[in-house]
Amino acid sequence: MVDDHREPITTITAEPEPIRIDVLKTAVIVVDMQNAFVKRGGYFDLAGYDLSGTEGIIVPCQKIITAARQKGARIIYFQMGCSPDFSDKGPPGSPNNLKSKGLNLFHRRPEIKDKYYIYGTWGAEIIEELKPRPEDTVVKKQKYDGFIGTNLEIILQTFGIKYLIFIGTATNVCVESTLRHAFFLDYFPILVADAVSHAGASICQQATIQNVKTHFGWVTTAESFVAGLENLGT
Repeated sequence: MVDDHREPITTITAEPEPIRIDVLKTAVIVVDMQNAFVKRGGYFDLAGYDLSGTEGIIVPCQKIITAARQKGARIIYFQMGCSPDFSDKGPPGSPNNLKSKGLNLFHRRPEIKDKYYIYGTWGAEIIEELKPRPEDTVVKKQKYDGFIGTNLEIILQTFGIKYLIFIGTATNVCVESTLRHAFFLDYFPILVADAVSHAGASICQQATIQNVKTHFGWVTTAESFVAGLENLGT
């Protein structure tokens, strides 16, 4: 909890410049840290993706979530998924279905159902290391952009949120899609560069970081974010 004798304002060291945030108006957005995308034997692993990146951000994500909770920030988890009958994935000829490597793999290998991100299966569950607490919020989404088809904006408005801290996966897909939308809606997006992991070549990570700090928000590190919270009110 926030110390009542200290102001909930702090400065986070970031690029292209430091940013002052009100911690009580801040939410950490934990993007798609689910078994399907992070764990061995999950969909990404079965599809041949390198998991070292997502495995490597678990500890930074833990540190950020723990520090933010202690200081009174909201924790909002995204849970990417679909219903068992795929009725919320769009018509067969939709561009989403045509471009979805996951759907194509699942249709070829239906036996991986529990490893895929179908709600109610192991694959869709948020990893145990980052398991949400009862006071946290979980937003189920079917699109890369967490604002599309969800009640995310209502949640943010309800809690008076202005500052969004982005962690999770994938940097260049769901993270960046939601972060850009947040910027267009006049939220202040802050990307934690060492607590997000990309899909594809390393240039994808670099491109998103450059895009964010140049056009769409601020870029910091887990260490800088936690240090900023420790200096709360100073």
